Amino acid sequence: MCAFVEEHRDEHGVEPICRVLQIAPSTYYAHRARRPSARAVRDAELAGRIRALHADNYGVYGARKVHAALRREGVAVARCTVERLMRAEGLRGISRAKGPRTTRPAPEAARPEDLVERRFSAEAPNRLWVADITYVRTFAGWVYAAFVLDVFSRRIVGWQVATSLYTELALDALQMGIWARTKAGADLAGLVHHSDHRLNPSSTGPSATPSASPRPRPSPPSAPAGTPTTTPWPRP
Repeated sequence: MCAFVEEHRDEHGVEPICRVLQIAPSTYYAHRARRPSARAVRDAELAGRIRALHADNYGVYGARKVHAALRREGVAVARCTVERLMRAEGLRGISRAKGPRTTRPAPEAARPEDLVERRFSAEAPNRLWVADITYVRTFAGWVYAAFVLDVFSRRIVGWQVATSLYTELALDALQMGIWARTKAGADLAGLVHHSDHRLNPSSTGPSATPSASPRPRPSPPSAPAGTPTTTPWPRP
């Protein structure tokens, strides 16, 4: 509050601002007259040194490398302090970590015709479904999630989660949506299922899910995946 009063005192005056904020003007004046603490003085000094180090190294150093550089210069500072000051200054390093690759382009000859042509709208439910695969980092490792979304209702009609990216993951999500909607009595005649042409969780072979196709049909039974999934629904 005192910082807000200091920022706007020339425009509105101290007393009117304190009256609106319901604080005593003496509180502001006492804060202004108070000398900065030893921690504030040291933080200001360290922040300037951190900014200089970060700029000298082309803005790629993170907290770990900045902390190591300060220690090499004889500056005794905790790493958590460096992290706090860099966060306050809006500084961050460049991470080399890369997420897993979830899609591989399928051959041009194997791509079905695009029936959507970027027109992602539907007049009623079960007219257009779109699909994708994503991944999430967890304490146990990477988790892959395939989902199918009804464009009209924006509702996820089918999904599948696994700890490995196997070929049938996208098809399992599609089959779950078909099973759930069919069980609810929905008519899937005329349904178009659309996905990115790169949606190919397999390392070889054509895309596991077509780019766009008329009413999808369940795939033939296949061998069980090596890693069990978490969706409790009957598969074909």
